[in-house]
Amino acid sequence: MSTSKILSAEQVEELLNTLQKRFEKNMHRHEGIIWGDVSAKLIAKSDKLWSLDEMEVTGGEPDVVGYDEETDEYIFYDCAAESPKGRRSFCYDLKAWESRKEYKPQNNVVDAASKMGVELLTEAQYQDLQEKGNFDLKTSSWVKTPEEIRKLGGAIFCDRRYNKVFTYHNGAESYYAARGFRGSLRV
Repeated sequence: MSTSKILSAEQVEELLNTLQKRFEKNMHRHEGIIWGDVSAKLIAKSDKLWSLDEMEVTGGEPDVVGYDEETDEYIFYDCAAESPKGRRSFCYDLKAWESRKEYKPQNNVVDAASKMGVELLTEAQYQDLQEKGNFDLKTSSWVKTPEEIRKLGGAIFCDRRYNKVFTYHNGAESYYAARGFRGSLRV
């Protein structure tokens, strides 16, 4: 992940081109939304471009999945076929990371998402994503865990198997090479 939160003009142009191509290739994810409107919003909210770039460089393949009329915001999710490669093998949060005595993972998903300026997908958002395609057929993704589960030491993750979306639980300190996280961003 980048340390500077400002993209160069070249980086902005490259990112916008990548996002436009993905947008046009996957119109089923955002029916009725026009790229020109999204692009104008992105240029006006340039601070969000850095977060989108972080989603992109870590393998998330962000794409527009909706528009919130009430807040006048476009909603982006990580739409990579599998959990983003640059965000795997992380435990759930700092408390879980600190609880590991040995073999600590490189990072935790809550802090990594925060540093990227994105939110973890909730279980409902993950279900929404799965209505737009088939994701995590070989991997799984941590999702935002309700506080009552986290207080008991657990965390939840989701995947798609057998043409069905599943939600599971694990100890928050666990981490696996095939489990990462997906983010959402409102622009």
